[in-house]
Amino acid sequence: MDALDASKLLNEELYSRQLYVLGSPAMQKIRGARVLLSGLQGLGAEVAKNLVLMGVGSLTLHDPHPTCWSDLAAQFLLSEQDLERSRAEASQEPLAQLNRDVKVIMHTGDITEDLLLDFQVVVLTAAKLEEQLKVGTLCHKHGVCFLAADTRGLVGQLFCDFGENFTVQDPTEAEPLTAAIQHISQGSPGVLTLRKGANTHCFCDGDLVTFSGIEGMVELNDCAPRSIHVREDGSLEIGDTATFSRYLRGGAITEVKRPKTVRHKSLHTALLQPHVVAQNPQEVHRAHCLHQAIRALHKFEHLHGRPPQPWDPVDAETVVGLAQDLEPLKWTEEEQLEQPLDEALVRTVALSSAGVLSPMVAMLGAVAAQEVLKAISRTFMPLDQWLYFDALDCLPEDGELLPSPEDCSPRGSRYDGQIAVFGADFQEKLSRQHYLLVSCEVGAGAIGCELLKGFALVGLGAGNSGRLTVADMDHIELSNLSRQFLFRSQDIGRPKAEVAAAAAQGLNPDLQVIPLTYPLDPTTEDIYGDNFFSCVDGVAAALDSFQARRYVAARCTHYLKPLLEAGTLGTRGSAKVFVPHVTEAYRAPASAAASEDTSYPFCTVRYFPSTAEHTLQWARNEFEGLFRLSAETINHHQQAHSSLTDMDGAQTLTLLKSVFGVLRQRPQNWQDCVAWALGHWELCFHYGIKQLLRHLPPNKVLTPTPCTHTRLRAPMPVLLLLVWLQDTHLLYIWAAANLYAQMHGLPDSRDSTALRELLKLLRQPDPQQMVPIFPSNPELASASAEFGPEQLKELNKALEVWSTGPPLKPLMFEKDDDSNFHVDFVAAAASLRCQNYGIPPVNRAQSKLIVGQIIPAIATTTAAVAGLVILELYKVVGGPRPRSAFRHSYLHLAENYFIRYMPFAPAIQMFHHLKWTCWDRLKVSAGQPERTLESLLAHLQEQHGLRVRMLLHHPALLYSARWSPEKQAQCLPLRVTELVQRVTGQKPTPGPRVLVLQLSCEDEEEDTAFPPLHYEL
Repeated sequence: MDALDASKLLNEELYSRQLYVLGSPAMQKIRGARVLLSGLQGLGAEVAKNLVLMGVGSLTLHDPHPTCWSDLAAQFLLSEQDLERSRAEASQEPLAQLNRDVKVIMHTGDITEDLLLDFQVVVLTAAKLEEQLKVGTLCHKHGVCFLAADTRGLVGQLFCDFGENFTVQDPTEAEPLTAAIQHISQGSPGVLTLRKGANTHCFCDGDLVTFSGIEGMVELNDCAPRSIHVREDGSLEIGDTATFSRYLRGGAITEVKRPKTVRHKSLHTALLQPHVVAQNPQEVHRAHCLHQAIRALHKFEHLHGRPPQPWDPVDAETVVGLAQDLEPLKWTEEEQLEQPLDEALVRTVALSSAGVLSPMVAMLGAVAAQEVLKAISRTFMPLDQWLYFDALDCLPEDGELLPSPEDCSPRGSRYDGQIAVFGADFQEKLSRQHYLLVSCEVGAGAIGCELLKGFALVGLGAGNSGRLTVADMDHIELSNLSRQFLFRSQDIGRPKAEVAAAAAQGLNPDLQVIPLTYPLDPTTEDIYGDNFFSCVDGVAAALDSFQARRYVAARCTHYLKPLLEAGTLGTRGSAKVFVPHVTEAYRAPASAAASEDTSYPFCTVRYFPSTAEHTLQWARNEFEGLFRLSAETINHHQQAHSSLTDMDGAQTLTLLKSVFGVLRQRPQNWQDCVAWALGHWELCFHYGIKQLLRHLPPNKVLTPTPCTHTRLRAPMPVLLLLVWLQDTHLLYIWAAANLYAQMHGLPDSRDSTALRELLKLLRQPDPQQMVPIFPSNPELASASAEFGPEQLKELNKALEVWSTGPPLKPLMFEKDDDSNFHVDFVAAAASLRCQNYGIPPVNRAQSKLIVGQIIPAIATTTAAVAGLVILELYKVVGGPRPRSAFRHSYLHLAENYFIRYMPFAPAIQMFHHLKWTCWDRLKVSAGQPERTLESLLAHLQEQHGLRVRMLLHHPALLYSARWSPEKQAQCLPLRVTELVQRVTGQKPTPGPRVLVLQLSCEDEEEDTAFPPLHYEL
């Protein structure tokens, strides 16, 4: 906009989802950062991709080594045409295309001490230990943040050294606690009482807090942070307030986050005294053994000039011996670690260490990139100091099924890095698969892009009989580009499925990808039906609503297909696997329905808000009513040439009176729109509040009412001074006037200075022209206003005037266009509403997040969960595995929390002699000729001992034992499909091969859920 906005150095639309994770100050630091990345194999490419997408200022690439076949298994920036070219040279332009805001530079010389001084962060990937020690020592000496990362087959290693005195300004991802104030006493100490329902249990002794928006005791507003003491009753002692003014009303208390200092050891020291990220002692021991295994691999390469051969038992035993001979690890310089070496673990690491796997580098590259951001922005606590991640559970538990050295030898293939771990036979299995990818209620969202990239690299569906299907009805937007790396700026507006399919085939020309632009939901079961799913081997899903997840999971359960599922929220992510008859099926959290359909009582939103969410819902309703519904209503009456009647409803009539406002004719110019906006501003925030207080004075509002059932605070009207000189009031009028002009097809204005001058010239609105907001009995808190014949006549007269011009343009709320005033109107309206009611407001960004139902997202978490999903894909494709082989995963990159755990087994239900789980079903053949209902019921009793009480097809009741004999006699002789057609009124479609019926039986328990009856046609 202009004077109301600070100058912006960020493309906020491009980085919008990331800004909600990191915040603007952190993003400003990231945009100015300089990073050196050495090593452009698969892991380096993942780190680079994430940093470029997230907008690091400049990225310098270093890797003079030539591209080889094994690189192509995980390095998505390279292709067969790049063989023998240096990896850095071949990767530079593809990386630059991801984000033209980032300078991607190539360095061709050696890494010298002088070179390192030019960077804030240095990252080495897949480097020799000698190089790591040399560069790490220099970085530690000069205060340059240093990271070293590597993957060896199914094991990954990450080391961080941010120096001996690194200050983290914002240690956690959580927003600072804030709560509304009820009262503050004058005294030493002053005691602050929080408003009922506030976060009283969240504040702790010693927390630092600040205050804002307090009326009366204004000395506290924006004061230096104060330490608090929490009393037994939940009130807070806030220090001496004895000499301060008397507290009147309002205000908020806000936590001040304390910076934390991190002290890291150099790599040279940490190599023998490793601090590892682990959640329990068993993980600590395993990490220490992996640490020694990687050290032994470096020693092997130093001695033999090569890594161990794939699955070579001789080389593996050599590595075990080297690990046993290593200098023991220490807790401190004097105290040694007394832990035995897990030789079997070291041996398995050595056998599978020659390979490079796409999902492993995706996972480690994501974590490494997040650590780079922590170093740059000083946001979130860094790793302390070693992270080991292994997915050795991907290997068969039965040793006889492990690959042989011959099966894992190089083929001169793009999959050589993967064949070195799993063998050529497994690669052939992958190529024959047919998988369906659905994401963000469609297929090519952020996680979907990462999954599609991973599928291309591992060769899923890349054989003659394999394929991938990507289902997506969405189109590409600018905000997608910071995470959905398969898309470019020139793709904006194009279908995601088609662009993603073409991009994936560019990564692997052998990949067979079918893009579909239809959603996967109940309306498209004729497309995604029996024929479609009969050819699918599994489904990968990353859906952003529980409703969509439940539907896709139900289809997988119905067709007995494995489901790989992932999701993210900021730096939190999860990946889960659901395998028929092995694990439980997907279940949404119990709170899912409530969280997706958060609604507030009408009276609370309209008259008695107590939270910022209430005011935002009110503001969103205002937008819909004023700028969409009203335009649609006026256009309808214009086209139908009809007049308003009391049958239109008082709510509609009130809405139209608000839209006509203080004007007596349709607006003709910008000044008319400003006059309307000024009148509506006074109605909402001054006159309407005064009217509310007349009907419900403060002493009455502060008691429970039929609308609220809670203790309420009386609102205060905005003072009628030159409040439009204040930014929030001016923004409201400016946004409202612009939206009103857009709706009427008039030119708008972007000049806020001219608006200030115009407001000084306009007359104060006449309160008599404003809409009454209460009926005669306001305590009922009804939405309606009473309209008599005179008011209807007046509204019809205005409607005639409004109908003389062209149709109005209904405005559809669009959150991602920051130039359209939509979010500005809602944010300003909610902020003023908060001011009326003494509620702590939220800023524009938070308003956009809440109203737009935006899910904060960042490229690192997206890439990590995609890698975790594909690790589970290996197990699903590899053949029958026990439940102990599979892993659900959860990570929180901001908190350095990583956990993988075994899925639950499917719950077993019993009825008499029958046992079943959610994956089982009763199968009955329709037969030739088709059986009747009577035959079906008899079959169920004879074969399964089930005496059916009710039989349903979806909601339609096909049979009930309680029906009269006459009604039963009419239905029992009918063929089942004929009965279904008669009851539902729908003819069977030719696609389905099965009718799914639900039944209940005599003597069943209340919580018994019988398996579905599949009536096979």
